[in-house]
Amino acid sequence: MNRPLVGTLATAVLGAAALVGTVGTAQAAPQQTAGHPARHQVKAVDFAGTVALSNCSGSVVRMPTSQPNDPALVMSNGHCLESGMPGPGEVIVNQPSSRSFTLLDKSAGRLGTIRATKVAYATMTDTDVTLYQTGSTYAQIEQKYGIKALELATTHPAAGAGISVVSGYWKKIYTCRIDGFVPTLKEGDWTWKDSVRYTPECKTIGGTSGSPVIDTATGKVTAINNTGNEDGERCTVNNPCEVDENGNVTVHQGTNYAEETYGIPKCFGAGNKLDLNAAGCALPKPAATRN
Repeated sequence: MNRPLVGTLATAVLGAAALVGTVGTAQAAPQQTAGHPARHQVKAVDFAGTVALSNCSGSVVRMPTSQPNDPALVMSNGHCLESGMPGPGEVIVNQPSSRSFTLLDKSAGRLGTIRATKVAYATMTDTDVTLYQTGSTYAQIEQKYGIKALELATTHPAAGAGISVVSGYWKKIYTCRIDGFVPTLKEGDWTWKDSVRYTPECKTIGGTSGSPVIDTATGKVTAINNTGNEDGERCTVNNPCEVDENGNVTVHQGTNYAEETYGIPKCFGAGNKLDLNAAGCALPKPAATRN
């Protein structure tokens, strides 16, 4: 995993001058092929709508159907959950939380703090995500801070698409492309499905966990950054391995990954209420509610 970090520990591990306080800029160019013009106009990507957690990155997100007076949602990784990483098969819903998030402006400046009221959903099974419900509505956040939530895309990401991984923790933007998709990604005791593999330019590190992965053609969130193979080990913690459709295992040291988010909107209804029984919702359910 792109390890969760804690304040001074992060600086001690990576060096005070590593990335702290630096602001990266997205410079992805439109995808081109020889003799053909660019296929799309790249949208500018900045830090507006992202948040810094105590140990990870995240973002204020909305579903396409979310309304201004709905309680705002903050998305980060399952392995960033303050109560500890969910075990394999564990799904957490509607758990009280008072976690705070530092909201950033487009230049990564600190705007203020928003606070969770509960963990609406969290798991590390099939995906790696936590969705917090906050005590602020989208309208209140926009009125007070001038910030709009990032919208979750509802279509599967495309290989070759330009992306920006926006880390609120490090105040850095990594820009690359989607190299492809991994049918099964295994790390330690956890298994993730249909994961996104980055091209080498996205060298994400500990603390980037939970960063939104933004499609630079649409400006929408297409995935959530979560891990990378650090040491070349096979299927161990911080060293995920790829498993193809035939069960063949490969290891790619230095390669980083994300989990797709396009299926999440199908699991939230009116008022941003979680509904794991909604038509098309494929998120894992808590054991007690599985059929």
